[in-house]
Amino acid sequence: MIAIFVTYLVLTLGLGIWQAFKTKSQSDFVLGGSKLPGWMLALSERATGESAWLLLGFTGFVYASGLSAIWIGVGCLLGICTAWIVLARRFRSEAERYGALTMPEYFSAKFPRKAATIRGLSTLIITFFFVFYVSAQFAGAGKTILETFGLDPLWGQIIAAAVILVYATFGGFMSVVAVDAFQSVLMIATLVVTPIVMLVMVAGGDGPGIGAALEAAGGGMDSLAGSATGFAAGLLVFNNLAWFFGYLGGQPQLNARFMGMRDERNVKIGRNIAVVWTVLAYAGVVGIGLCALALFGPGAVEDNEMILPHVLTELFPWWLAAILLAGAVAAMISTAQSMLLVAASSVSQDVYQGILKRGRAPDRTVLLVSRVATLAIGALGLVLALTTSELIYTIVSYAWAGIGCSFAPAILLSFYWERFSSAGVVTALVAGIVTTIVWITWPSLMRLIGLDSLAVDLEGTITARAVTFCVSIGLAVLVTLLTPTPMDEGVTEPAIRGSDTFT
Repeated sequence: MIAIFVTYLVLTLGLGIWQAFKTKSQSDFVLGGSKLPGWMLALSERATGESAWLLLGFTGFVYASGLSAIWIGVGCLLGICTAWIVLARRFRSEAERYGALTMPEYFSAKFPRKAATIRGLSTLIITFFFVFYVSAQFAGAGKTILETFGLDPLWGQIIAAAVILVYATFGGFMSVVAVDAFQSVLMIATLVVTPIVMLVMVAGGDGPGIGAALEAAGGGMDSLAGSATGFAAGLLVFNNLAWFFGYLGGQPQLNARFMGMRDERNVKIGRNIAVVWTVLAYAGVVGIGLCALALFGPGAVEDNEMILPHVLTELFPWWLAAILLAGAVAAMISTAQSMLLVAASSVSQDVYQGILKRGRAPDRTVLLVSRVATLAIGALGLVLALTTSELIYTIVSYAWAGIGCSFAPAILLSFYWERFSSAGVVTALVAGIVTTIVWITWPSLMRLIGLDSLAVDLEGTITARAVTFCVSIGLAVLVTLLTPTPMDEGVTEPAIRGSDTFT
């Protein structure tokens, strides 16, 4: 198993380094020079979008929660399909029109009155939340290697971080997408083969079926509403479906794939591949979680998020388990590397080139800043992974709200409302990050100021994923209506992608 796993890491590293030799400019580092085919970008987007959260966090959540967890899969599936079917084409055309390499650069080009403020706020949000997101992926790699080989999670996290940082730092977008495409195939193989084998075992075994196992586990696991009834049941379904909001243009690491498409034909190819991949993946995760309950019963693992590695090592031959586990680690590596790239690109392209140098820095210097920023953000993520005990599902949920539900309202209004202004963009971003932080930390804030009676768990009642989106889009619309729109906003001549003229 160790030999196969090491072979996978070497292949990943080799593929990334090979592609790194093709990275010659900042445009190559950030968007691959818009030269990559749609099928590759679609596989990359899916590998990036489905991280340790899907293969470890969501699988464990289904195993621990039963049928009610399915609503999360429905929310994510609806969000992903909406992004590809409705938004992908618009992202590509808008990025081309405004010569934008990043989301903050797009906003600042379309809304020049507050360009520097928008760039700074966007970079702050991306970097702050992506450090937590990256740390969750490193933590997931450590957990998987611990479960598989019995090694200290410390070494698993360090190994994953080292492999990612080498090729992401030097190759940028081109290396990341190439590795993602390879890893996406491994991931879908794991999520298709594993549940099929498990379903055969459940159908042909002497143990209980899935329905009987859910009923025996108790706690409402055999109900789509869990143990909740009435209004509480509706709230549970809504909170789980709320993952949908973050996909509406709010994920910079996914939007980069849309922006990097060659043409509309490639967008259509990518859309078809991504939708089919997603349906298979989410069906597979739900199948794994429910079948694990039938085959092993509740409490088979101390940490529910380790149910997938447990299933693979218990049910499959060692060589096949190693290959399928590589698919699980692939999810973590793909997401971590893409987020590192987006955060580093925002630091170099939006802060250094856009704000500090006002578009006058040489391309080679900006590329160097991108690489240094990649290393720095990766190191911060590793430190956080080594010092936090939070569950992967929890960390990703918070980051999803902070990033996705801050940017999604700004993107949607920018795309589909001509009246939208720079003041509205700033409002959406500020409202998003402030609402997320306050909502999640409310009990601690109340205790800190001595109002213990108000220290209620708001996140446990209504998820920040929904609240942040609604507050952000509501305030952005209100501010836009209350402030006059400058005549020069929203009207920008078409530009060559990668241009430094928009600051």
